[in-house]
Parts: sequence; structure tokens; C-alpha cells
Amino acid sequence: MNAHNALSILGSFSVDNLSGIKHVICVASGKGGVGKSTTALNIAIALSQQGFKTGLLDADIYGPSQPMMLGVAAGTRPEIVDKQYMKPIMAHSLASNSIGYLVDASTAMAWRAPMIVGAFNQLLKFTLWSDLDYLIIDMPPGTGDIQLSLTQALRLSGAVIVTTPQDIALLDARKGIEMFRKVNVPLLGVVENMAMHVCSNCGHAEAIFGQGGGERLAQDYHVKVIGTLPLDLSIRQHADSGLPISIAQPESASALAYQQLARRLVEEVDALSENKTPAPVIQVSDD
Repeated sequence: MNAHNALSILGSFSVDNLSGIKHVICVASGKGGVGKSTTALNIAIALSQQGFKTGLLDADIYGPSQPMMLGVAAGTRPEIVDKQYMKPIMAHSLASNSIGYLVDASTAMAWRAPMIVGAFNQLLKFTLWSDLDYLIIDMPPGTGDIQLSLTQALRLSGAVIVTTPQDIALLDARKGIEMFRKVNVPLLGVVENMAMHVCSNCGHAEAIFGQGGGERLAQDYHVKVIGTLPLDLSIRQHADSGLPISIAQPESASALAYQQLARRLVEEVDALSENKTPAPVIQVSDD
């Protein structure tokens, strides 16, 4: 199916399909290749395993990867309701949507920014999301149009920045943090991915991408490192197979690290909610 034709069947916004979602969390990175999408997926699965109703929106229009990592069969399309709305596709107990469900895997999204933003907004607002505790949005890398469009479209509960410890990744992660600060999106924390590799043969641990980078970044912006994830071959293998490690090996060290990350994410969201100042109550009298 042609992507433009697939989205053109949808009309103008008329129903708020986001009103039943308690918290919208975007998982972002300053650059590609740091494991953002894999992290977003396993966060969503861990939240679901902890009893939260969870959805996953793949907002990477140019390079959607969630359909493959969720193990959704090629050619699967969302059911269209009333010629306007898309039912999310269920996979691993997650309600999901992605441009990858609307186009063939080999289709190149040669679109300019207005079309990209339009596609993202339709995926976000024309999906029939059920009542969710969390909607995790896998953002495209960088600080471009979709990031700005998202912050204008709805109020986010917060953002998570994924980085590796290496200096070049940290440099770009800072740009992502600065963007969210400018648009007043709370930063829930930093996730340091590929922090340590443990040899499967001898058990030797080595920080291939450096050490302490995520912690320094978090300290500079007065936030926490809410997750430290290993450089683990099995994470990649299971993601490629469509059976994420949080499902395939729930008791593994890597899966338990995602579980801990999800718990810390919930703690940060709850802490922000508790610290919000209630709106003043205005009383009008005849005096």
C-alpha cells in the first residue's frame, strides 16, 4: 500500500482519542544507533508486565522498526473504523501503531517535513487508543519537526533520553535534553545503554564505549540515571526475531534491568505528579 494513500483515507481531527491515556512518555535520543527503539520497546513490555495498560507508538516515520521487533507479520494492516480511525495492532499485550504497518518494509519515505509531521499527527490522533496507563512514544533521533509537533499536540508526562557512554553520543544527547527544556517537557531521567559488555566465554567485563558518561550527563542536568543497560548480544538477537528479551528471557539480567528501569520511570512520573501545584480555586461572590 502506498503510504500517502493509506493516510489520505483519514479525515480531519474530530475525536480526541488521547483523553483516556494517563501518561504519555517519549523515549528520545540525540543521535541514531544508541538503542533507543529497543529500549522503548522493552520499557513498554516491562510496564505491561508490571500490570500497567500500555501502548507503543512508533514515531520514527523514516525508519520504523517496532513492527519487526514486535514480531508482527509483514503485510499486517490496522483495521479501519468509520473510514477514519485505526485500531491499534496488539502484540505482546501492547497496543501499537506505526507507519510500518501502512507501508511495505522496502518503501523509502521520501517525504518533506510537512508530510512527515502530518503522518505522525494522524498516527497519534487517529489511532483508537483504549484507556491506557502509559503510551510510550518511540521518537525519531534528533531534535526535528516531529519532536516539536509532539510537544505542541499534547501535554507530555515526560521524556527519557537514551545515550551510550561515548562522548559523541553524549554530545548529541545534550542537544536533545536542551530541546525538551526549551519546550517545558520534564526530563524523567537518562538511560545509559550499552554500558558494559560481559564476555559470554570468560566473564570478563569491559566498558567498550567508556564509563560514567551517563552519570556525568545526568548530574549536569540535575536528573537521575534511571537505567543502566548492558551491551548484550541476546538483546539484539531477540529484537531481530520479533520476541523481545523481556518476553523471551524474563529472568535474564538484561530483562531484569529493563524491569528496574520501568519501575524507576514510574517512580519519577509519580513524583512529578505529586509535586504539581494544584490550580487555584476562584470563588465569586456578590460582595
